[in-house]
Amino acid sequence: MLSYEQPMTERELHRVRLHVTGQVQGVGFRPYAYRLARSLGLTGFVLNDASGATIEVQGRARTVADFIRRLPAELPPLAAIASCRAEPVPPLADEGTFEIRPSAGGELTDAQVTVDTATCPDCLREMLDPADPRYRYPFINCTNCGPRYSIIKRIPYDRPNTTMADFAMCGLCARQYHDPADRRFHAQPIACPACGPSCWLVDTRGKRIPSDDAIAAAAEMIRSGRILAVKGLGGFHIACRADDEHVVRRLRRRKHRDAKPFALMVRDLAQAAELVELDPAAEELLAGPVRPIVLLPRRPGAPVAESVAPGLDALGIMLPYTPLHHLLLGADLPPLVMTSGNVSDEPLVRANDDAIAHLAGIVDAILLHNRPIQRSIDDSVTQCRPGGPVVLRRARGYAPRPVSVQAPAGRTVLAVGAELKNTICLYSAGRAVLSEHIGDLTDGRTYRRFMQVINDLEALFDLQVDLLAADLHPGYLCTEYALRRGAGRLAGRPAVPVVRVQHHYAHIAACLAEHGFTDPCIGICCDGTGYGTDGAVWGCEVLLAGPAEFQRLGHLRYFPLPGGDAAAVQTARPAAALLAEAFGDEATALGVTDRLTEPERLEQIFQQLASGANCPPSSSLGRLFDAVAGLCGVARANRYEGQAPMLLEAAAAKGVEEAYPYQLTEGEPFAIDHAPLIRAVVADLQAGTDVPTVAARFHNTVAAFLAASAGRARELTTSAPAWRDCSGRPTLRC
Repeated sequence: MLSYEQPMTERELHRVRLHVTGQVQGVGFRPYAYRLARSLGLTGFVLNDASGATIEVQGRARTVADFIRRLPAELPPLAAIASCRAEPVPPLADEGTFEIRPSAGGELTDAQVTVDTATCPDCLREMLDPADPRYRYPFINCTNCGPRYSIIKRIPYDRPNTTMADFAMCGLCARQYHDPADRRFHAQPIACPACGPSCWLVDTRGKRIPSDDAIAAAAEMIRSGRILAVKGLGGFHIACRADDEHVVRRLRRRKHRDAKPFALMVRDLAQAAELVELDPAAEELLAGPVRPIVLLPRRPGAPVAESVAPGLDALGIMLPYTPLHHLLLGADLPPLVMTSGNVSDEPLVRANDDAIAHLAGIVDAILLHNRPIQRSIDDSVTQCRPGGPVVLRRARGYAPRPVSVQAPAGRTVLAVGAELKNTICLYSAGRAVLSEHIGDLTDGRTYRRFMQVINDLEALFDLQVDLLAADLHPGYLCTEYALRRGAGRLAGRPAVPVVRVQHHYAHIAACLAEHGFTDPCIGICCDGTGYGTDGAVWGCEVLLAGPAEFQRLGHLRYFPLPGGDAAAVQTARPAAALLAEAFGDEATALGVTDRLTEPERLEQIFQQLASGANCPPSSSLGRLFDAVAGLCGVARANRYEGQAPMLLEAAAAKGVEEAYPYQLTEGEPFAIDHAPLIRAVVADLQAGTDVPTVAARFHNTVAAFLAASAGRARELTTSAPAWRDCSGRPTLRC
């Protein structure tokens, strides 16, 4: 990765200063560099700084070159070097050893904050060894594992800059912390039962429940059918047995979460294999250092309550990732529901007092500890795909790991994200730092957390924003925040320019940036809702997109959405619109509408369509899925975002290859005409074709018209001049 060559004689002392950036703080990089230098007989030092780490090594030329060669090749498990720049410095005559020096301050530029990491095998072995001083200690960690982002207050990552600052190390921990040969050398969260955090169990009023072992007592309560709140790494979970239908239903009632699937935590891969289909890629993701929730095909007859994931053919599974979770699941418990510790749609609870105040109506008891959580972090959600894992919710274990972006340096940009499933991005000097998942900003508490995360990231990396990026939608709260801040109407925030970005182009541009593409590409974005440049609701877009501009080449043909936002909830609304588009006045007498809603309500929707009142045009593929799900009778409403499409996907039969007809219209932009598809779906339903076959044919059709759209886009751009306007309007530049 790095070579350093300079004419020198072998007998000369040679000294090199290395400036190292990347994942080099809180991952054992300094003790690693220390041990490597000492093993080679080199003198010098290593320290953390605001950019990452600085190393100076001194010795004979060949030995210094050997250190530089081996440095990136033998890194600790969690370390990663992004860049390593070497420069010669004058040798020191009186230096006798190599040492780890205190961290240096300075301007923050390239320092990276390490992600929280699952407990390593070495710590697990010690935790389960009765002869070890950390036997059954729920906060055991070392340089290779444990909390990082959830406890750091500021860079550099040193104990005084974390929430462990108030826990003074005992003699044992201090010796290990300062011993270069020990696995806990400079492990900032180091602790043991004598000096570190502890756990206790309380009732819903906050009164301590006496027990010799709070975790064992909590496990016994869960075994008996009780619902518990459990303080974890980045916030609270709510836990209960996943194999008891009555318990899971009770949790749904208390949490006001009618249908959205719950995540599960299992003891190990063997227990996971009883619930879901596993392959080597899934096993590696489940058992790796990140330990995300992984969505996997549900086994027939899996021993979990139907209410865990009603109507779905997949389960979200994760393995224990903290010592506390290992101890809890190690009590021979069945698979557990392990869902976010909050009332539905509210932010994750992270403080003890808040847990007692806000979760008492949901749980029967609360397992607390006294290690403060600096920032709340949900569990990440992933899927295994042939090309590798796909992150659906980027949080614990991934945030705030930056993405390297090929873009001009010199500006610091804050992108404020979208209204739903909000995540923010802070860009500076070629690195895009993505926040943890924040949530839906329609809830006031989540919006306050959104502002808190912005303040937190800017302070953590000590960056001054000079450009804001916001969605085109005029009603998004995140856009309103950007406009107020851009105009200088937020206290303590100077006015800065604001760039408005079309929602679906932002999706494609993010993919281009992540994969390092700078040339124009054809991008297809399939979505539910996004404000278009023409004021319509976009949602199935074929774009010619580059890093700073796009053209709309094609889209799903517009259809009206009666009731506007209500059409994203009630599947009868987009279904009625598409029936009216495909059949005209005959739509009300097709004999397939009885599954949608009550006849009187459906008649009102058709009347609204006829009048055109509050029926904005849309090209949303999400609403097309909703409509077909409604016609098939699998969902009358989306009780959570995307429920109807998920149920339709789960209903689809395997092995069906047929597809329905569709058309691509002429012109620029072209349109995907859905009327032939809807007419064929209705014909199948009228003929008594089973719903799994209809669902499968529909999915095949969507895949077919997206592939055909890519081909049409290729035809339009192969002979077209660069950035030819294919929309009849000026090319949009961002």
